[in-house]
Amino acid sequence: MSVAIDSGAPANSALVDAVDFARDALVADGEVPGEHLGARAEGDYAATHYFAAQVPGYRGWQWCVVVAGAPDSAGLTVSETVLLPGDDALLAPQWVPWVDRVAPGDLGPGDMLAAPEDDPRLVSGQIDTLDVDPVDRDQVGQVAAEIGLGRKRLLSFDGRADAAQRWYDGEYGPASPMARNARHSCGTCGFYLPIAGALHGAFGVCANELAADGRAVSADYGCGAHSDVRVAGGEGSPAYDAYDDGAVEVVTIVKPADASSSAADAPAEG
Repeated sequence: MSVAIDSGAPANSALVDAVDFARDALVADGEVPGEHLGARAEGDYAATHYFAAQVPGYRGWQWCVVVAGAPDSAGLTVSETVLLPGDDALLAPQWVPWVDRVAPGDLGPGDMLAAPEDDPRLVSGQIDTLDVDPVDRDQVGQVAAEIGLGRKRLLSFDGRADAAQRWYDGEYGPASPMARNARHSCGTCGFYLPIAGALHGAFGVCANELAADGRAVSADYGCGAHSDVRVAGGEGSPAYDAYDDGAVEVVTIVKPADASSSAADAPAEG
């Protein structure tokens, strides 16, 4: 589509004033533009026109039509038409890859969550080839499970370090409000089950159903349900005897007469 330019007017002025030309370009594409929202000169040989968009689902968007001309040309051309969001446009949230979108607690029953092939938290494990005498297989199997045989991938150093830092800084680490107010640490508690492997000395699992039951806790974590906590004697206050308000005797005290009144009523000496 082209239109003749008035040779007596500056090129940018003709481009900015070409509202109907820009609108016709949208109509020719089958669109229904709304009111003209304004135009902006893009140098001497181009201008951008904006129209309200009446497109379902695109609230606040607007049509953008770029009109251009050439120094030695007697006509206008449309360089581009595009639908753009306005200041109050309804936009979809920024897309985030699923691997970065999943958060702790999102996994539900039946959900599948695969670790990436190049996950730095995992390294290749050793596979049991079953080349052991059947008589010794049970004993070998117990040892193999401890060192990771039979699993294709195991935690790498980075994976163990990440987990340790997360647990140490979390709800069951030494900096939590519960631990700061506890007299004893988990490492000395009878309910503390140390975990196997490289993190054996720093973490364990709480087996107290009234405390952090089943959670991985730091050896430096603590709570008021430590196995060394003793039951209170229940004998009352050691400083004072028990107060029995049923043994209180109510006594009425008569207010003494005023001294000046007593002196006035006394008989005079003769």
